[in-house]
Amino acid sequence: MHERATQPHHRLVPQQAEVGRISHGDSGAAASKAFRTVSRRRARHGVSLDFYQKDGDISVQHYAFLISEEDFDQIFARIRGRGLEYWADPAKHRAGEINRNDGGRGVYFEEPDGHLLEIVTRPYGSG
Repeated sequence: MHERATQPHHRLVPQQAEVGRISHGDSGAAASKAFRTVSRRRARHGVSLDFYQKDGDISVQHYAFLISEEDFDQIFARIRGRGLEYWADPAKHRAGEINRNDGGRGVYFEEPDGHLLEIVTRPYGSG
């Protein structure tokens, strides 16, 4: 029998606005593909975020992306260029700052449905 390592494959993300908004470009993921009511954003490591339409209230969720220093520079420039609020911490106490945890850089920002996105250049606990 062939053993296969378990790894994440995808995560469903509810949204109320139309599929394919600007927030999908902020993760550094590849271009989206519409599939029924789902817009799929596949990251470089193969895990995807599958966005789907949902009526009514949605629960805010947190999604973190481990990215390169170069990607951080590009994504952070888009965050600032769009005038989005950002924070160094998930509690949103340190507005307009990035964190430098574990020798890397990290920042939190919201996508239009209120999900809290995070980009980091070093895994927490690695420093």
